Amino acid sequence: MEQLKSELTLALGETISRLEMISEHPPTRLYALYNRDGLPMPVVAKYFRHQGRAAMEARKLALLGQAGLVAVPAVYGLVLSQQPPVHEMLLMARLNGVTAEAPARDAQRWQQFCEQVVEGLLAWHRLDSHGLVGTVDSTQQNRWPAWYAQRVEVLWATLSYLRPPTFTLDDRQVLFRCRARLAHLFRGFDDPCVMVHGNVRLQSMLKNSRSDQLIAMTQPGTILWAPREYDLIHLDASPAETALLHHYLQRAPVSEGFIWRRWVYQLWDCIDHARAQLLPWLG
Repeated sequence: MEQLKSELTLALGETISRLEMISEHPPTRLYALYNRDGLPMPVVAKYFRHQGRAAMEARKLALLGQAGLVAVPAVYGLVLSQQPPVHEMLLMARLNGVTAEAPARDAQRWQQFCEQVVEGLLAWHRLDSHGLVGTVDSTQQNRWPAWYAQRVEVLWATLSYLRPPTFTLDDRQVLFRCRARLAHLFRGFDDPCVMVHGNVRLQSMLKNSRSDQLIAMTQPGTILWAPREYDLIHLDASPAETALLHHYLQRAPVSEGFIWRRWVYQLWDCIDHARAQLLPWLG
């Protein structure tokens, strides 16, 4: 913690007396900063354990902010550190609010909140990629099923190389069968790629604690261009998220294949997350 305070003091040109962890979403942590007098500063620092991720998030936030109706955190700067463990920090505007996981005060306010979220998502989802697909730092002209098959092959190869001890034969068989059936699972898919947030869930949204109005959407994913259905896959962790998903689908239905493809996405998303967690320990 002292090392982070020293690095931030140097970067900001002002003494940081205290850091307070606001949230932790491996492999990142979000810190509130306090000045030499112990007063909160209008900036927060997001810590990344993996090199290159801070710059990707900064780029993604800039694109979402330029194109959307919903606010996203403004980025002030990037701190690169070679001190062990090697890490990066993103300096962003401090937003006052509470996580949208906090229950709304009444049904009407919840309804209004859902409408705000859906309008914000649709603003991004109306931006066609004109044939591009992929992550912020690596887009290509391709169809989504072909690009996603490439992504699965990379994850499969990485998993085969790392061979984590908790990865059982049954686990491998499920992934092998899913990989072999990808063409069938995407049969007839023709949805265009659009701009996506990439990490739509209530914990990634801030709202006003008094009015329950949406303030901002934070913690975007690394994928920039993808079909709309990919932005909806995480809305299943609670009854409130399921209700938000249904609200979106009433406004803008997606392909029937989303019923099974959402689980395909989640399956490989878990593998991607596990890979990111393991790589730092491999040096």
